[in-house]
Amino acid sequence: MSNHRIKTPCVGLCSTVYGDLVCRGCKRFHHEVVNWNLYNDEEKRAVWLRLEILLVQVMAAKVDVFDPARLRQQLEQRQIRFVPEQSEYCWAYQLIARGARVINQLEAYGMVLLPEFRDWSLPELRDAIDREFFLLSEAHYDRYIAPRFLREGMESRV
Repeated sequence: MSNHRIKTPCVGLCSTVYGDLVCRGCKRFHHEVVNWNLYNDEEKRAVWLRLEILLVQVMAAKVDVFDPARLRQQLEQRQIRFVPEQSEYCWAYQLIARGARVINQLEAYGMVLLPEFRDWSLPELRDAIDREFFLLSEAHYDRYIAPRFLREGMESRV
């Protein structure tokens, strides 16, 4: 495994340059992508934590990680980058995102699909996870961030 610490949630598929308020790649908000290098450690941790909470919510509804140590070992052995401090469900996402087309038995990685998803192909599941993660991020933006920006915009006009 690379010894380089992952310093940003960016996955190299930024859609904010096309006007999206929520990046379809990393699921950060436009202003977070733009200002990331200006953020202090606490602000970055807050973004990482929100992304982790939303991703765990999606993943835990689809997979069961029954052996986190085995999953971590497999990620390291296959040199799949992950954030060790995050939940094993985030690790599981990294595995599925990177290996959906080549993995035959998830059990060998310390995880299984929940019964209602066992007939799904991993690429199909990966895409569904990504869509749901994006929708949750977008809903979070609409509920908590957009109203604040609107309020601040109105106050600056007064």
